[in-house]
Amino acid sequence: MTLQTPAALGYRMPAEWEPHAATWLSWPRREGISFPDSFDRVLPALRAMVEALIQSEQVCVNVCNGAHEVEARQVLDGLSMDRISFYRIPTNEPWCRDHGPIFLTREVEPKLAIVDWDYNAWGNKYPPFDFDEVVPTRVAEILKIPVFYPRMILEGGAIDVNGAGALLTTESCLLNKNRNPNFSRNKIEQRLRDYLGIREIFWLGSGIAGDDTDGHIDDLARFISERTVTTVAEENRDDENYEPLQENLARLREMNIDNRQIDIVTLPMPQKIVREGLRLPASYANFYIANSCVLVPTFADPNDEIALSTLQDLFPDRRAIGIDCRELIWGLGTFHCLTQQQPAVKFSTLSRIAS
Repeated sequence: MTLQTPAALGYRMPAEWEPHAATWLSWPRREGISFPDSFDRVLPALRAMVEALIQSEQVCVNVCNGAHEVEARQVLDGLSMDRISFYRIPTNEPWCRDHGPIFLTREVEPKLAIVDWDYNAWGNKYPPFDFDEVVPTRVAEILKIPVFYPRMILEGGAIDVNGAGALLTTESCLLNKNRNPNFSRNKIEQRLRDYLGIREIFWLGSGIAGDDTDGHIDDLARFISERTVTTVAEENRDDENYEPLQENLARLREMNIDNRQIDIVTLPMPQKIVREGLRLPASYANFYIANSCVLVPTFADPNDEIALSTLQDLFPDRRAIGIDCRELIWGLGTFHCLTQQQPAVKFSTLSRIAS
């Protein structure tokens, strides 16, 4: 018997700007590897992130155990806990965008479902990842919703969708042999169509310097409406990001949705950040769109204000909130990498009574 795919069942992956029921986070562990010798210094940014999010929606926090929850609560002390929920879902690292559930919605019951893509910590770079790998199924069990298994490695930060059938990704990540060495480009595209309800797939080239994910799209280009993409551009010709970002921009200019060229809005890049000899992947494209705000990473950089004002103009009904990420980026990611949205769905009166 052939199991029906989510797309065949009417499911699709909503755009990030569509209404959320919640944002999911995985609280970092002190013994984790994401913030070497810097764990305490990233906590103010995490607190600021949660403080902004609870003004917008429920925040669901994955913790390993009771002691881990106590640590998280100490950081969040003084914030209203009405919109913060803790779940005993152990994780190895805090990057919920990549190991967390990809939610799908449809018009008929059950309206909400999860795709549990396989996960190997960005090409087996950071073992162990056994806890992270099973997070989506654990969330589905808690929410009591269906879960689908594509049997393909994919991180959430590697894709961005417009909610209307289009998806952005990169060749340097999805076609990398450290993910799905036996999958052709066509097979990868078919999985995306079948499990996310996608029709059109747009491929950019490479990611930014210092990005250990092999080029996640959420550091490069993001849909901000069905037909508009914002993308980072480097103006310094001597910077190693200049040529790959120019190539990505050229590709975007060739892309069409429904036979119409997409609209493109550019964001600047912050100046190069180097720490302990490593170039860090600082990017304003790693913003997160919540119900009533947009969380924007800032870096005490002259371009912070340009990025903030640009995103504020793009989201006039939300407040663009800049939060200093100079410590957080030491973990090689910021707000989009840490978050995963759960879309809001309207349940019928009958299903509410049944529940």
